[in-house]
Amino acid sequence: MGEGVADGQMNYMRVGDEPFHPKLRSHSSRVPCEVGKKPLFCVAVKRQRRAMDAPRDTSMTESPKHNQSLTYWIAGAIVAAIAVALTAPEFAVHFEIGGELFLRALKMIVVPLVFTSVMCGVLGLGDVRQLGRPGATAVGYYLCTTVLAVVIGLIVVNVIRPGVGTVDPAVLEKFAQGAELPNGQTEAPGMGVVLENLALMLITDNLFAAAADTQLLPIIVFTIAIGALMTTMMDRVRSIATLVTEANDLLLRFVLALMKLAPIGIFCLVTARFGKAHADGRFFEEISQIGWYFAAVIIGLAIHGFIVLPLIYYVVTKKNPYHYMGAMSQALLTAFSTASSSATLPVTLECAESAGVSKRSTEFVIPLGATINMDGTALYEAAAAIFIAQAIGFDLTLSDQLIVAVTATLAAIGAAGIPEAGLVTMLIVLGAVGLPLEYLGLILAVDWLLDRFRTAVNVLGDSIGAAVVGTTIPDAEPTTPT
Repeated sequence: MGEGVADGQMNYMRVGDEPFHPKLRSHSSRVPCEVGKKPLFCVAVKRQRRAMDAPRDTSMTESPKHNQSLTYWIAGAIVAAIAVALTAPEFAVHFEIGGELFLRALKMIVVPLVFTSVMCGVLGLGDVRQLGRPGATAVGYYLCTTVLAVVIGLIVVNVIRPGVGTVDPAVLEKFAQGAELPNGQTEAPGMGVVLENLALMLITDNLFAAAADTQLLPIIVFTIAIGALMTTMMDRVRSIATLVTEANDLLLRFVLALMKLAPIGIFCLVTARFGKAHADGRFFEEISQIGWYFAAVIIGLAIHGFIVLPLIYYVVTKKNPYHYMGAMSQALLTAFSTASSSATLPVTLECAESAGVSKRSTEFVIPLGATINMDGTALYEAAAAIFIAQAIGFDLTLSDQLIVAVTATLAAIGAAGIPEAGLVTMLIVLGAVGLPLEYLGLILAVDWLLDRFRTAVNVLGDSIGAAVVGTTIPDAEPTTPT
């Protein structure tokens, strides 16, 4: 380290030892000082700290009044879309092109935004050794909330018992007579398949192919590794760090611009999907058969999303969780509309930062959560397995239900390791306790709608995780040499 000079309450250090984070440079002021009668240009660290502690200028990134108005527009668009789909389903399906364009625009920036945001999150820590505690907290949080979600799903479905005496035996007979399994599966894959694929997904042999397929996990691993190396290279990579930081700001600015079109895009998405379901004529017929199952999953998701996750947020941060959920409303509505955590990722990042979560936490935790955090999916899989067992009269003992809980937890965490993971991991859960795989078709008619609710819960879990992990990240203050 360079020589330090004390001047009253003012601490100085040499320019060569300026803190690494690229944004610190813009807040520093160089003042002349003397060390042994020899003038040097030094960095006024105290003034730098004061600039960092001052409220950040958010005029370019947020406008609370605008955000609140946009949230109302998105909510209104969803209500209007459902109304149009129910009254004119044949007309509603023609809005699919508009929804697809909006969804593609969101997905278009996911990969570059994951790269820049995770990189900025790692660089923001300043020292790769500081990544250990936030990383362990993030993984521990995701694991604990997934286990809690599975337990809630099991409790709710055992209390409500949605499969007992509610499904027409003729419907069950139809699925028993050779119904096709989804995705062309012939048997339930083992848990070893999921864990093996997850391990292989950590490292890709072609980073560009992974980016083209929107495989975020290997991109995140690669970015963390490169960012960690950059923190050890100091001034030699300062220009690269500055470029990444400014690119991240630019992408978030693009998200803000894109969200101005969100009410139109979300209206088209929801109208087309609900219209297609209503036009097929099967949705209301199926919901009449498995309505109690649908209600049980919604109740379980509501308990997890409105009680458990907010309680975790309050215990850790001592802040009102429902105010925070209100600040995340745009991301939650977008998640419901797109049914994709990855597509919602740009909006989640912007909303969490606007809600006051540490930017270093959001940039690191939320992209990771969008890949591996599947609270809603785990709850759904556990509830669906018990429902199918109840519907066909398959007795599941307490040990069987414990197997369901463990399998659903591991399958949800490992879902990033296989394509079209939702239904495949559901097959794993069914196969773990010997349930007939053919009956999975019993719940497929409403799966597309439940998928939207559980995606919203997944995104809420990601955003609360960022706030929780943010409490473990040290303050962004440069170290004063002694």
